[in-house]
Amino acid sequence: MGFIYLEIINFVKSEAEVEDELDKVFYMLKNMSTLKTLPRIMNSTVFQRFFQLASYAKLTKEERTMYDISLKRKWDAEAVRMYQEGLENQLEGLENQLQEAKKAVVIAKAEGERKKAIETALEFKKMGLPIADIAKGTGLSIDEIEKLK
Repeated sequence: MGFIYLEIINFVKSEAEVEDELDKVFYMLKNMSTLKTLPRIMNSTVFQRFFQLASYAKLTKEERTMYDISLKRKWDAEAVRMYQEGLENQLEGLENQLQEAKKAVVIAKAEGERKKAIETALEFKKMGLPIADIAKGTGLSIDEIEKLK
């Protein structure tokens, strides 16, 4: 393990002369106090975050407090929005479940009516009623009634 000492004052490259990532770091460290915006050559998330932290550190105590309050309000508003979206999604899911349940009830009712018609047709057939009359009374087709046993 060794130590490398860097004297930022000896770094003299301009923005146009910066070539690699290490040069970018040195340039950023040396010129941080004078930079108003992030240079175009440092358009990466690492440098953007570094610049944000440095900008925050330059704020006065009152400005920092105001900034923190505005961030909290922004986060609170986002949390409320996300909660509302979650409720809307849950409501949509419940509405879909209700529609599915209604469809299931309609299908079950239709199957129950058909089953009842078949039972009635069997009873009428056992009683010896004509198949045409059984079909008319139950709503079943003559073929369906003839197949019943």
